[in-house]
Amino acid sequence: MSGEPRLREIADLAALKTLSHPRRYQIFQQLSLLGSATSATLARELDLNTGATSYHLRELARYGFIEEVPKDAQVHGRERWWRVVPVDLRFPERSQQSAEIRPVIDEMNRRAYAADIELFEQLRRQSDDLAEWADAFLYSRGSMQLTLDELRSFFEEYIALINRFKRKSDEVPDGARTVLTRFFALPAPDPEQTVTESTETVVGPGAAFEPASERNESP
Repeated sequence: MSGEPRLREIADLAALKTLSHPRRYQIFQQLSLLGSATSATLARELDLNTGATSYHLRELARYGFIEEVPKDAQVHGRERWWRVVPVDLRFPERSQQSAEIRPVIDEMNRRAYAADIELFEQLRRQSDDLAEWADAFLYSRGSMQLTLDELRSFFEEYIALINRFKRKSDEVPDGARTVLTRFFALPAPDPEQTVTESTETVVGPGAAFEPASERNESP
């Protein structure tokens, strides 16, 4: 399996705006899924104009988010193939974000969360067509009491685990497929604030209380 990728923190406003552009972010995510692709393939997959797609690819490459696949690694003649640069891409912590950077990152995160939920629901609706992979919708919720430093350590260990299971394209075994992983953690609301808000919340019919920790491994 492949080793840990190089860490890269993006704090440059121009680079962030390039990645946060809706079409470029779509292209970046699609390349992450496909591994490598041409502008024509991406345009077809995303229902985009080929010329505009080529321009967006060049802009992403300009800021080091993607790169052209070396010629000797290509098998499709003169076509230009692109891939995501294998780095651990990070953004500045919220307390370190400038007034210009914060709204850009917030909007990019908002779109990413919405796209993840939409994709999860779409694939779950299609789960009957996934055969044995219909059991692959793993989901976990829980809570822990941690210091901020412990939470940072937890996150880094999670990233290390992901990297440990990553493979190079020529090492992928038969029967394997791309699996999407997502992680987020957030501090629980302040207890006093929670009590105040709960007095103003109306629970509708059929609502159920969810325990602090649960695990669901089925669609």
